[in-house]
Amino acid sequence: MNRRNACKLLGAGAMLPAVLRAEIPAPRFQLRHVLSSALYGDLPTADVIAQVSRLKCESVDIWPKVHATQREQVAEMGDEAFQKLLSENHTSMSVSTCYPLGSFGQDDEMRWVKKNGGYLTVAASGSMGDKDPRGAEAERQVKAYFEKLKPHYELAEELGVTMAIENHANSMLSHPDSIRAFAEHNPSKHVGIAFAPHHLHDYIDEIPGLIRDLGADQLPFFYFQEHSPASKELMDKKIELQQLPGLGTLDYVPIIGTLKEIGFRGLVEIFMHPVPRGIPILPTVDEIAEVMLKSREYVDGCVEQVA
Repeated sequence: MNRRNACKLLGAGAMLPAVLRAEIPAPRFQLRHVLSSALYGDLPTADVIAQVSRLKCESVDIWPKVHATQREQVAEMGDEAFQKLLSENHTSMSVSTCYPLGSFGQDDEMRWVKKNGGYLTVAASGSMGDKDPRGAEAERQVKAYFEKLKPHYELAEELGVTMAIENHANSMLSHPDSIRAFAEHNPSKHVGIAFAPHHLHDYIDEIPGLIRDLGADQLPFFYFQEHSPASKELMDKKIELQQLPGLGTLDYVPIIGTLKEIGFRGLVEIFMHPVPRGIPILPTVDEIAEVMLKSREYVDGCVEQVA
């Protein structure tokens, strides 16, 4: 084979992969589901872990009191036993939701998360002045918040853990103005928002725009929960369960469509609050599984509509 023919063949071979890639369809948009231990209240951690695969989730989110007791149970059993439990169930722990610690008190929890194979913590922002700030006050508080958070997000960067801060009523990160200010002034790739549509029930139409303002890099976690007075007041269980996707009235198609648009790659959590806090949402794991799979079926249907 002469040099000219050899070069032609090599050139054709170099082009072939590009041609093949052009014919391969883009991967379908999918959501990465994490199972919240808070749905199980004070039930044994082993029972919760056993449900992760059953409910088609990739990992578990461990919650403490007052919403659940699994974090305390894990502390009692020890990290080695916890890791063994995860391994036996072919799953992992990705998240520690640690509201009692707040934004500025979770350094040790981030170390614990890293030690046990996780990569995300969830907490609220707390207040940096007046609650639910808007306009210039929201801007001021967000800047002050990040200044105070600096040593903590630097630790998160060192550990490879992300701090997800929930937009929550009666806190700094609450109104759409503060969420937009957060997106503008966030100094770290290891800080983002645990986006909670149920705390934006007065601003439903703004949710897609806020998702776009944040972008995939600042959305490591997304709650699938609908606002309901039954999250705080004792009501009929059927009404309480309407917090779950597909059981209430919130249309998730525009939300999921916008998540697809921005290339969302974070975790989503189907979630609700029982009344009183700290009890399972239903008495048994089988009952919980039934309602969660029904909600998951609705979410999967929404994904199909935007795929």
